[in-house]
Amino acid sequence: MGSIGKIGFLGGGNMAKAMAKGFIAAGLTKPSGIIASVHPADKISLQSFQELGIETLTENAPVVERSDVVFVSVKPQVVPKVLEEIKPLSGNKLFLSVAMGITLKCLESSLSAQSRVIRVMPNTPALVRSGCSVYVRGSRANDADAQITQRLLEAVGTCESCDESQLDIVTALSGSGPAYVFVMIEALADGAVRMGMPRDMAYRLAAQTVMGSGHMVRECSTHPGQLKDNVTSPAGSTAAALKHLELSGFRAAVAGAVEAATQRCREISSET
Repeated sequence: MGSIGKIGFLGGGNMAKAMAKGFIAAGLTKPSGIIASVHPADKISLQSFQELGIETLTENAPVVERSDVVFVSVKPQVVPKVLEEIKPLSGNKLFLSVAMGITLKCLESSLSAQSRVIRVMPNTPALVRSGCSVYVRGSRANDADAQITQRLLEAVGTCESCDESQLDIVTALSGSGPAYVFVMIEALADGAVRMGMPRDMAYRLAAQTVMGSGHMVRECSTHPGQLKDNVTSPAGSTAAALKHLELSGFRAAVAGAVEAATQRCREISSET
């Protein structure tokens, strides 16, 4: 399989750093195969990329000029200004945008007619090659572009395609989802600590429990509800715990979080 070429990052946020580290850890590229631009005031991102051995600049134009694949990973409100700046340099480049709420129509109209665009929604577990990513092809993106995108994203976790109409929901579920899970892990550990368990042990057990449960859902054909029932003995401790969760509105709170995040994504899309 051919080389992906030089990878560029416009923006040095957490997602960009997670993907860059993941690509290097997966052996997909070397630090010399990546170049990034960060805001001059963002000293933390500048240092983080430089510590990885990645050439890091404070200007966007050289990154686009020297890259074959360019990740647009700046904040959504900054995207229009950045795209206007790089438009004259964007011909014959593949752009992968991770900017929340910025549609393919907006991206394609803001770049050269010879550019190709794919919207991508990864998540931060890409840092440890356990990411969950989804992508949507733009009107000019070809099969080779989709294959490059899949190679990049599968190097740091799972990857699948979807229709753009689903992407706000994807962002709310898997893009923001790690934050919800981290809160759950913290809460599980807090409960165990309250009952007398050392905190470091509580975090280890909680994290492994979440990871193992997710693996079961992915690998088994059994419905999550049945897997839950399999753990729940009549009049047992799990049954008592589940009753407490239901009385506390746990299920509705989690589902509501995804709905709230989706609505916010749609608001951002309408504003751009």
